[in-house]
Amino acid sequence: PVLVKVLSSGKLRVRLNDDRRIQIPWSVPSDFFKGWQVGFGSEVARIEQSELLEEGIHELRLDRKVDLQSETDLFTGEEAPVIGSRILTQTGLENDFPEISLRLATTRGTNALLEKKGARMAFFVTQGFGDLLHIRDQRRPDLFALNHQLPEPLYEVVCEVSERLDADGNVLEPLSLSPELQAAISGMVEEGIEVAAVSLMHGYLNDQHEKALAHLLRNSGFKHVSLSSELAPLIKLLPRAETTVVDAYLTPVMGDFLNRVSKVTSDLLVMTSAGGLEPESDFRPKDSLFSGPAGGVVGAAASAKLCGYEKLITFDMGGTSTDVARFNGDFAYQFQQSIGATTLLSPSLRIETVAAGGGSICQWSQGGLRVGPESAGSSPGPACYGRGGPLTITDVNVLLGRVDPDNFGIPLGKESIAAAETRLLELMQAMETEESREEVLEGLLRIAVEQMADSIGTISIREGANPSEYALLAFGGAGPLHACAIADRLGMSTILVPAEAGVLSAYGLHHAEVERFAERQILKSLADCAEIEDWLSELQDEASAKLGAESKVRRRIAELRLSGQEAPLDLEIGEPNQLPADFRAKYQTIFGYEPQPHQKIELV
Repeated sequence: PVLVKVLSSGKLRVRLNDDRRIQIPWSVPSDFFKGWQVGFGSEVARIEQSELLEEGIHELRLDRKVDLQSETDLFTGEEAPVIGSRILTQTGLENDFPEISLRLATTRGTNALLEKKGARMAFFVTQGFGDLLHIRDQRRPDLFALNHQLPEPLYEVVCEVSERLDADGNVLEPLSLSPELQAAISGMVEEGIEVAAVSLMHGYLNDQHEKALAHLLRNSGFKHVSLSSELAPLIKLLPRAETTVVDAYLTPVMGDFLNRVSKVTSDLLVMTSAGGLEPESDFRPKDSLFSGPAGGVVGAAASAKLCGYEKLITFDMGGTSTDVARFNGDFAYQFQQSIGATTLLSPSLRIETVAAGGGSICQWSQGGLRVGPESAGSSPGPACYGRGGPLTITDVNVLLGRVDPDNFGIPLGKESIAAAETRLLELMQAMETEESREEVLEGLLRIAVEQMADSIGTISIREGANPSEYALLAFGGAGPLHACAIADRLGMSTILVPAEAGVLSAYGLHHAEVERFAERQILKSLADCAEIEDWLSELQDEASAKLGAESKVRRRIAELRLSGQEAPLDLEIGEPNQLPADFRAKYQTIFGYEPQPHQKIELV
């Protein structure tokens, strides 16, 4: 196999010699870089000609004279997957791509959501609930803050709709498509708002009002409409509305991204947050927000099985954050997750994320050292990248001699390392400390390790699992560098490091399968659910109809809880009559005691 890794910005960071020669780690044709651009910031030139002098060494001829730094960027303006595909297939800008198959996992939607860079959109909800996503569940984001800053909703305008269903889905008040409503919709289109999210009270039981409203919106000029009855046909208006709003907010952004990537191939499969693949035509943004980390977990599981391990904790440390998950023979799923201030109803692998990565900023704040949650990102990046960035964990590792500057993915010149040393001195001046340089660096490293170890405790100890019984599989750009410290902290004795730890998510894409979740909400006492096998058979037919006759059921999962509780526990369904005993056993494992015999179990 040929491995290529490029920056998520779609740029190649290279070292440019005084004679305009660059060295790259891949084999590409002589004239491959013709038409590319080289430079950084305002100092950018176009490459008129590139000549291969010897293996990996190219000489560039530019269209104008510019003042280029020794560590500079090569780029075409295309997305990172397209750049990677060009290098892998040796396809220049003037040539067509060969016939290839492409699998894609991305955090593009996650970043757009967190950075509030989605589409302008309108939110349509049942009359009287216009402030639903302002009030939310009334919980404060920071319980002890004196000045509470509630997150602003993603939509630009909210429109209340006259209609009402009862708790059984029966119509209490028909949908009114009044002239006032139609005038409001026309005004939105004239203002440039062409994306809508529709979430009506009890719409998960009866979708006729949502579909009628969607028909009106599309006929009025809206280019995309997300319906809660299609995306999350489940009880609870708030998470159902949030899921629908997120999907609508991100659909144009992700649609444009996939269109730019699909220029490479007509055979494009996209990974979901649950670690499976689906065709581009079936893609919904709300199902892909954790697809990047999910690819890593799938790749980790495949790598561990080759080594004979089936119990492992995955440790994926990248530039911005660290993702951890637990694998015990099969994947652990969750069907409701939070990202930022938003709760989503969508299947995903159970992954815990902490804001501690190679780019996490080290600073002195409120009388103490702090690592993260702020990140230097890819631009300007850590101080040692030579772009004026802050002191980060990557810099700490460079200054402690734990990273070889000559064997690093991004060129690290002496000037860049000196910049990291300067940032360290600035931090020590702010601390007014008598500790040595090494003591401060080691302290920063211990803080980061503690934060990452705590996240592993969340997906192991808090769920009744002992980390010492698992192998730690470390990957990502920075994972293997910190694996020993994490293992020591948690009492783990086995560490696995894949040969190409930096591209394990891509390896996971290779091993992932096209799959489909089918689900049904029951909300009945388990004792009254004699039709479980019939329901499972109907769900199997529903999913198989979308996947084809050769599909097979891989997992059957039930969510169970004690009557009166809210949070359910997930259980594998073997024999349905064993579910009560299985639930009580898992309940005791997690909480340390069995539920009382008189407490009823509910199937969610």
